[in-house]
Parts: sequence; C-alpha cells; structure tokens
Amino acid sequence: MIHIVFNEADIDVLQKAIELDETLQGEVLQVEDDYAVGPLKDIYTEEGITARRAWWKEVLTGTDLEKKVDEGDVDDNKLIAFIVERLQKDEEEKVWIWAAQNKHDVSGYYWLISQLKDFQGRIYILYLNNLPFINEKGQLFYPEWISTIQPKEMTKAKKLARLVTPSEFEVDPDEWTKLCNEEKGVRLLEGGKKLGQKDYDFYDADLKNFITGDWQKASKVINQFLSKNKHTTGDMYVLWRIKQLIATDLYDVQGELKNMKDFELKKKSGQLFETAQPAEQ
Repeated sequence: MIHIVFNEADIDVLQKAIELDETLQGEVLQVEDDYAVGPLKDIYTEEGITARRAWWKEVLTGTDLEKKVDEGDVDDNKLIAFIVERLQKDEEEKVWIWAAQNKHDVSGYYWLISQLKDFQGRIYILYLNNLPFINEKGQLFYPEWISTIQPKEMTKAKKLARLVTPSEFEVDPDEWTKLCNEEKGVRLLEGGKKLGQKDYDFYDADLKNFITGDWQKASKVINQFLSKNKHTTGDMYVLWRIKQLIATDLYDVQGELKNMKDFELKKKSGQLFETAQPAEQ
C-alpha cells in the first residue's frame, strides 16, 4: 500500500497511525508542490513544468529556499513516475490518497488523480470532508488539515477509504484541465471538491490592511495575516506579494528584501490608512 499526503506535517501523523494499526502498513509519500497557487498551463508538459519552476524561482528569489528550485529538490514528477512504476510492477499494489478539506490538498489531489487513470480500481481516496474527529481535549472538531488529527483518530479515518469512481476519473481530470487553461494564479476551495480561481493579486487587498504606519518586520505582517485573515495561503507566497506591493512605491522599507525576517516596512507618511474589507468571495 502506498499512502499519499500533501503536507510534510501529515507524514508524521500517518506514520504514528500506522504504528497503531498494522492494516495501514505502507510507504508514506508526499506531493510537495503547492498547486493551489501559481501557473498550471500545460502542467504535464516539459514546457509547463519549466514555466512553473521559473515562477517558483521568482517567488523564492532572495530567500533561503531559492536554492531548492535551483537544485531541483522539489520534483513531483519523479514522485508520480515512482508511483506509476510501482503500480505497473505489482498488480496488487494500491494507493490511498489522504486529503483534508482545504484548497492545498484538493489542488494536489486534482494534479495527482489526472495521472492515475490507468489504475482504476486500485486508487482510493480518504477525503475528510465535513467529518468530525476528537481532539486532544476530547472535543469534536472538523479538521482542515490532516496533521491536526490525533494518530489514534487516524485509524478510524481508514473506514472512510473508498475507491475513486469511474465517474470521478472522468469528471475530475476534465475539471482540472479547465482550471489549468484559465491561467489564474490562486485557487480557492468553494465546497466539496469544487475549486474556484482568482488572479495572482487576490490576497493583496487584505494584506495591505496589516501594513501600518509603524515599522514592522515582514514576518510580523505575514504572521498577522495568516492568523487573522479569512483567506490565507503559504507564507512564501505572501512574502512574494509583499515584495510586489513594495514595488508600487507606497511603502518605506529598511533592510534587505530577502527572507521575511530580513526587512521591515511601513506605509509612507501621508498615505491614507485603509479600512479592512473582506476579500472577494
């Protein structure tokens, strides 16, 4: 059995669950890219893969993670090649895809499932959609991320495993292709497995509300945004958007525009303070 997750933190939880339940025994692999942001056009071609890698290099330029792009540390195409090879060599091999109700996991699911059509009947989905679990305090909660589920609860989650249906193998790749061709930069979960898309600057309006007239580390601005805003995304994407906002010359900056702890920013004197407005739905 091959288990697929979409976040590094999910690996540890699932491995601990496997220790508690031998019937879950299998290798845990991670889809590392965040397909909820960035270009998707021709994502399965060399041209599209190269374009996406170039975009990530732009996003991460100046940060400590830039070298990960240069060195090719993140390459989900090697992962899918490995999975396909395993499935071809062993007709008894199965894949369990673990996804929680968030845009990151669902986008990763769409990217993955579109490449596994040839293995219908051996691909399972565990989509934790609006299902309650018990937290460490004994309270019911609805997890948005698999990593927030206790390992002993994960053993219960296995009962949710079901085969990806022939209909899903038809509809989901078509839906993904449609999203890829729209050439938008931000994907949002609208309910169930339905994704909507926005432009690259979708988060900018809300992000501006966390930049004040006082000096703040970019890291503080980002943490405030991630903890308080309704719609959020990965911190590296938010850092990139801050750098794009700085390029508009509406903000004062001190320090080097590299990592989020390397510089501070504030609104320029005389700039009107904006009233927080909710992001477009």
